[in-house]
Amino acid sequence: MSWLDGECTTLALCWRVERRDGVTIGITAHDRDLEIDGLVYRAAPGMMPSAISRSANLDADSMDVTGALTSAAIGEADLLAGRWDGARVTLFATDWSAPGAMVALGEGTIGAVETRGGTLTAELRGLSEMLERPVVEETSPECRAELGDRRCRVAMAGRRRFARVTAVAGSVVTLDASEPVANGWGGGRLRWFGGGNSGLEDAIARSDGATVTLRRPPRFAGAGALVELVEGCDKSLATCAGRFGNAVNFRGEPWLPGIDLLTRYPGG
Repeated sequence: MSWLDGECTTLALCWRVERRDGVTIGITAHDRDLEIDGLVYRAAPGMMPSAISRSANLDADSMDVTGALTSAAIGEADLLAGRWDGARVTLFATDWSAPGAMVALGEGTIGAVETRGGTLTAELRGLSEMLERPVVEETSPECRAELGDRRCRVAMAGRRRFARVTAVAGSVVTLDASEPVANGWGGGRLRWFGGGNSGLEDAIARSDGATVTLRRPPRFAGAGALVELVEGCDKSLATCAGRFGNAVNFRGEPWLPGIDLLTRYPGG
């Protein structure tokens, strides 16, 4: 490309960030905004090439990006709250004098996010990171399927309902509706449809009547917000058979001896 061969290059780094819910933004290290393929890449001059390091071997292909995620469109609170977890990031170079031609430099998804000395740093996990994942499942006494997925096959119709949050105290959320059965929402999900947590999702540790205990406190104030509650499962065979009548699809090995057999006393 001619714009790369000249004595004076007009190189600009750009990042395209696509969130899982469809929100997409563009950021560039250039000192002014650039428009490429209908998307405006906002200027973020604090991002320098030295902030990126990549491996050239078969190790997990990852990059640490420090300056790219300081745009006003990506706030620290939203990042730490998980709104951008798993977002797809594409890094490329372009000619800032005539944006359009691109040289791909890498892509990945947002992984670990942390703050260092007041500066936000996000890890970008590349495609080769998948090579480090297990290729087969390990045995477990609990079910490895998720309630309602293609392996579980429990119909989720009627197992979701909307409710209004009346109070929040730490991880305990009080609702204007009661659980369908004892601990019926335990192991399920709570999805926020209003307030500062809108678009986020929390895991439910247990439920009791009209209260649910989340695995971590809501990131923002939640009183008065509309939420969707998805019924859960404790992944035991007894619950699978007794509550759902679905033992035929149980994906665990509750009677397979484990290493704890070696630690048992005779007759224990």
